[in-house]
Amino acid sequence: MKAAPEAQKRLLELAEIDAVLDRLAHRRRTLPELAEIEEGSARLARVSTELISAQTEAGDLARDQAKAESDVDAVRTRAERDQKRLDSGQVSSPKDLANLQSEIVSLHRRQGDLEDVVLEIMERREAADAEVSRLAGERAELGSALATLEEKRDAAFGTIDAEAADVKGRRGGVAGDIPPDLLALYEKLRAQQGVGAAMLQGGRCQGCKVSLSIADLNAIRAAAPDEVVRCEECRRILVRTPESGL
Repeated sequence: MKAAPEAQKRLLELAEIDAVLDRLAHRRRTLPELAEIEEGSARLARVSTELISAQTEAGDLARDQAKAESDVDAVRTRAERDQKRLDSGQVSSPKDLANLQSEIVSLHRRQGDLEDVVLEIMERREAADAEVSRLAGERAELGSALATLEEKRDAAFGTIDAEAADVKGRRGGVAGDIPPDLLALYEKLRAQQGVGAAMLQGGRCQGCKVSLSIADLNAIRAAAPDEVVRCEECRRILVRTPESGL
């Protein structure tokens, strides 16, 4: 492949621009906020799951309490009804009277047991409600912190993207001065190697940092100025300059 020496030298400018774009892309991928957002999102998801479980438990306890209180009311109502029958003198049979009195005692005992159940459920529900409140507060704090991080990330993205857009504009101007076939080779090598062209400086390829052999240097010296030469080690395009040591 042949290309004017000046066009080949433009490859070095293009490589510098591409290095800037690579650094900007690396900055964008490695913003501290990205790791913090990932960690914050995981914590938020975990707390949200815990909150749902706590809310479910609190709801179950609320239903259990309502049922237990309903049972207490039913037993209390029945005991009050039996007590009224006893106090009214409607029951005259000694046997029925004894049975009624025994039932009232049993109902009071049952009521006491149920009230103990209600108190136990109320204590558990109070703890569950406190846990719901704590988790809800934590979720709100995490959500706010995450939103702040996302704003910082977006602002950083905006700054980087604006700089990258400016650099890409300059890249287009440089790339436009390079013959299409040479540019295509450069882009292919850049995709493979990360860097498509490097300066030959002091007999060393600045792409792979390997010193060329005497035979390779002699071959490059003998090549026409418009001949596109490649590094035998890394296969990048070697751009000759007065600093090449030829």
